[in-house]
Amino acid sequence: MGKLPIKKVVESLLELQKTGESATLLGIGPMSKNCVQATLELSKEDDYPVMFIASRNQVDADELGGGYVNGWNQFTFAKAVEEVAEEIGYDNFYYMCRDHGGPWQRDQERNDHLPTEKAMELGRKSYVADIEAGFDLLMIDPTKDPFEVGKVIPLETVLNRTVELIEFCETERKARNLPEIGYEVGTEETNGGLTSTETYETFILQLKEALEKRGLPMPTFIVGQTGTLTRKTEQVGTFNFKNAYDLAQMAKGYGVGLKEHNGDYLDDVTLLEHIPSEITATNVAPQYGTEETRAYLNLAAVEAKLVENGLVTEPSKIREVLLVHAIKSERWRKWMVGDQKELTVAEIMQDKALSDEILDIAGHYTFNDDEVKNEIATLYANLEKHNIHGQRYVIDHIKRPIRDYAECYNLKGVTTRIKQLG
Repeated sequence: MGKLPIKKVVESLLELQKTGESATLLGIGPMSKNCVQATLELSKEDDYPVMFIASRNQVDADELGGGYVNGWNQFTFAKAVEEVAEEIGYDNFYYMCRDHGGPWQRDQERNDHLPTEKAMELGRKSYVADIEAGFDLLMIDPTKDPFEVGKVIPLETVLNRTVELIEFCETERKARNLPEIGYEVGTEETNGGLTSTETYETFILQLKEALEKRGLPMPTFIVGQTGTLTRKTEQVGTFNFKNAYDLAQMAKGYGVGLKEHNGDYLDDVTLLEHIPSEITATNVAPQYGTEETRAYLNLAAVEAKLVENGLVTEPSKIREVLLVHAIKSERWRKWMVGDQKELTVAEIMQDKALSDEILDIAGHYTFNDDEVKNEIATLYANLEKHNIHGQRYVIDHIKRPIRDYAECYNLKGVTTRIKQLG
């Protein structure tokens, strides 16, 4: 059996909800190649499909600035995932997905206050590269707008831009004679609030009408806010079971899955509530980057012990280099709260506790920096001489939180259950 289209997987999960055999899919931010390997290994071991959800800041066309994850564009990202899959003998379904595609979705575009038509043009170029690279799911997200700061963008504007971009993507896909792809849409930017069921249904109804009028497909997922919100390295939101359940039922009535964003750092009780609330998928990303940073720091602590005992004479400077690069990246600003967002790099460098916190938050943004890569290589080489396989430890460390979610989300064996539906 070839790979099932993502839409078919979601339809199967909605069907399995009737028997209690369903699951909540994981959309995983591809924070590094190690993260990709950890994800695919678990997917293979426990028999469930996974989605790699790449934002435009993480992975994008070279002409649009590329991505901070390994410098990947859409094609090199797809190739890297394929290479890992081949190396480990992967035999399940993985899906390449665009997270937050569309206008002003690169930080630079928003900071530059690009005019609407220019931002839409760059969003379209990015989607063309996604389509040509074989992405399975595109998130159409016109909810960022530098001219509407602090305001909710009018529903009509979001709706019109969503339909316009789906129509564009479908035209480009068909022109290249490529197979069907899924779409993910949403009514507003995720900010820890709740999507009202009234707004959600209004959006679905109006979207359905506009798409049908143009002969366009209904989306595979509609994003709804369930109360989750990630700040720093914590879940600071409050999951609302009733709201999630109501949104899921509403989406299901139209044959669509409810997608939750900002699902990082959830506790087991909340994770277990996802099955009865019938959420079809959750996105998790920064948590895996933070876990990888923590894995390097653990290895650095072991290396320091080897130095102390005279077993290593030329240690890596991984901790110091990661720290400086993380702070200078300034990508931590989006995760901070209150006045901390406005602190200067110099102010942070003078505050040890805050510096350490920012290393935890933003270390992963720097994994592709040459100096960081060199120190990681030194760290690995030093540990290898004393029978510690650094990279293997890092991958296994990232697997832990993914496994926690997969267990609570009833994912084990779900590919087989989907196939049995026929």
